[in-house]
Amino acid sequence: METRPVGRSGLSVAPLCLGANVFGWTADETTSFAILDRFVDAGLNFVDTADVYSRWAPGHAGGESEAVIGRWFAARGTRDKVVLATKVGMDMGEGRTGLAPARIAEACEASLRRLRTDRIDLYQSHADDAATPQEETLRAYERLIQAGKVRAIGASNFSAARLREALAVAERAGLPRYECLQPDYSLAERGYEAELEPVCREAGLGVIGYFSLAAGFLTGKYRSAESAAGRARENRVSKYLTPKGFALLGVLDAVAAEHGASPAQVALAWIMARPGITAPIASATSVAQLDELIGAATLRLPPDAIARLDAATAGGIQA
Repeated sequence: METRPVGRSGLSVAPLCLGANVFGWTADETTSFAILDRFVDAGLNFVDTADVYSRWAPGHAGGESEAVIGRWFAARGTRDKVVLATKVGMDMGEGRTGLAPARIAEACEASLRRLRTDRIDLYQSHADDAATPQEETLRAYERLIQAGKVRAIGASNFSAARLREALAVAERAGLPRYECLQPDYSLAERGYEAELEPVCREAGLGVIGYFSLAAGFLTGKYRSAESAAGRARENRVSKYLTPKGFALLGVLDAVAAEHGASPAQVALAWIMARPGITAPIASATSVAQLDELIGAATLRLPPDAIARLDAATAGGIQA
């Protein structure tokens, strides 16, 4: 399997990252174990989670996804087969939020316990924290790296200005820098390209976009408001149910048919072909869904297909 570097971190990952946000939520533990087993058996090695997954679900407190992965590591002895990414910074309740040094230290220990591991390969700031000086945040990460608990750090949901500032602070103070960015990026969401992409390419950062299938819209399973009604991702998908969104699905269908692929595989292959991309993140709630995603890792789209997809999303697809 082809691998790609995560910035200058020394980490090397397969071009598809498994999103673990569904573990312990819409995928139960048995299913989650089967998905993880199949993922590593296919030669893939990059898994992304967060401490807050799946706090949004009724009856959940956060940490469910990490705990499932930790039990899988313990049951299978697979820790060394995975480049493990998790995140800190979202609201975990009871004032546990943000990127203050004490919060990062506390959250890291909690994640390590849930994940049943002694190190996090890629520890990411899940969201910017304007109330905490960036130097303080980076010094907190430095301590974790020096202790061997974290190998590299990344950022998610940062503006271009704040990401550039963080990189400048790291260089000026001799601190660890963010080696990757995790933006919302897909054929349906291309805002990253305007300001964030130039920063990432100039600095040589890795890019591991989330919602790579636009919360499932780019799989083609949502083709009307009725098809999304009552689904777990209804609120996220509804904004794509526009004439331009449906036209994009038509182009995806056509390109997929021409290459013996599925719309989801084409959508992921398009991202993988973009300059500077390390790996798109995609999640699966069954082994069958995962097998479809795995097929994207070896799909190579010709320039004319990429151009057609680009044209279908020019100017955005939302109303």
